[in-house]
Amino acid sequence: MVMPIPPTVRRATDATEFDTVERCAILEVSNSVDDSVVSIARARVAAGVTTAWHRLHGTAERYLIISGEGIVEVGNDLRDTVTAGDVVWIPPDAAQRIINTGDDELLFYAICTPRFEPACYDALD
Repeated sequence: MVMPIPPTVRRATDATEFDTVERCAILEVSNSVDDSVVSIARARVAAGVTTAWHRLHGTAERYLIISGEGIVEVGNDLRDTVTAGDVVWIPPDAAQRIINTGDDELLFYAICTPRFEPACYDALD
């Protein structure tokens, strides 16, 4: 029997931001085996930076743009500008990257289903 998760507040201040080889900084806000259906991470891309091509095996991802502006690319299927409030749907196994075209940091939440696990990450660059 699966035990329900009690109401919880996960504080971003309890997490530690780290730099990735993908050329962005990640703050895992919520990623737990207790909530395996979803993970939420804040990504920060510096001005002028293009993240590395990558894909997530068996994991769908959504980018919820918080601030800044950029261009998102999903394989050969999508290349479009994004700004605050936009949501990008990225199907499982799709090659993806984002380009910060603005003068400020590009901030977005990466929401993964099922939750992100390092084994699903595939670097393509």
